Amino acid sequence: MTEAEIIAAVAEAHASATPLEIIGAGSKRGLLRPVQAARTLAVAAHSGITLHAPKELVVSARAGTTLRDLTAIVASAGQQITSEPPDLSGLLGDPAVPPAAQTIGGVVGANLSGPRRVAWGATRDHVLGVRAVNGRGELIRSGGRVLKNVTGLDICKLLTGSHGTLAVLTEITLKVLPAAERWGSVALTGLDPAQAVAALSAALGSPYAVSGAAHLPAEAAALVPALAWLGGAVTLARIEDFATSVAYRTDRLRADLAPFGRAEILDDAASRAAWDAVRDAVPLHGAAGAVWRVSVRPSAGPGVLAAIGRAFAASWFMDWGGGLIWLAGPATTAAHDAVMAAAGAASGTWMLLRAPEGLRAAVAVIPPEAPALARITASVKAAFDPKGILNPGRMYAGV
Repeated sequence: MTEAEIIAAVAEAHASATPLEIIGAGSKRGLLRPVQAARTLAVAAHSGITLHAPKELVVSARAGTTLRDLTAIVASAGQQITSEPPDLSGLLGDPAVPPAAQTIGGVVGANLSGPRRVAWGATRDHVLGVRAVNGRGELIRSGGRVLKNVTGLDICKLLTGSHGTLAVLTEITLKVLPAAERWGSVALTGLDPAQAVAALSAALGSPYAVSGAAHLPAEAAALVPALAWLGGAVTLARIEDFATSVAYRTDRLRADLAPFGRAEILDDAASRAAWDAVRDAVPLHGAAGAVWRVSVRPSAGPGVLAAIGRAFAASWFMDWGGGLIWLAGPATTAAHDAVMAAAGAASGTWMLLRAPEGLRAAVAVIPPEAPALARITASVKAAFDPKGILNPGRMYAGV
């Protein structure tokens, strides 16, 4: 599929006011609300790398390019996708979608970011430019292929995380960074959530440039082979850099964290395996029911877990120093209400990542906006997609 064909398809849908479900490979169809659309526009065939300038730390790719292929291209130049986006196909569990099929358009459309976000920012922070088709079938170009290129409204950031409700992404330009020569992790064992957040806060506040900070309770750690041998709960802090620097800094960090308990150092291979599992939410892959992501200030994380634990038995782990809680529990309205209440009491936010279609259609899947913000959202939506044909109902009922 070409960009011209995408433009024609959207223009035709606009003319006939026909709602469209916008997908790449379909790996995130189970995310958020089920889309209410008469037709599907799949852009996975619109793929390929259009620019890779290693010296400028820039890569451009059509939206249907798989994350796996894009990662391989930049890795061949010793570079990496900075925000470490996760592959949630194992969590969302659609057997019709091949493994590693997710596209860069889907990653950017959902603003998916991994453990490194706590140190180096989200996916939207690394999007330099986009080409996209709005709901009228008009081509939009925003940003460019250099670092300083935005004046006025930053449409790149607006479209990143819009879940295909404003425009169909056709090409994305990303800033990339050199990949580290070596990874190492300090692993503390046996901590409860409050102790873990205190330890991770100390690690992130240290001078050792920690790039990942996570805590897995015993049940979750047992599902990650790279961590299971430690026994019990595991609290992880990651360092990435040159081999000699990683060795020095992990040793110093282990010494600094000694007051929190026994600590081990994981080597490069074990660190990569452990953090891949955290990134892709592997501990929750086999969990039944619904899956939520709750984002709060790290110090509030243990209290949120305690409040949810009083409502239902949850499987969970924490990332981003305790600021991001992944949890699974019963796919019921009562459980969903408990998650919303716990996050709201902590002035946090939440997202219903996975649930049966009936529940996703019946409840809010992201927090409702304040009236003033909702009016702005409606105005932006009307400007980009006046007839509401792009992924209607994806984020909010009836929108």
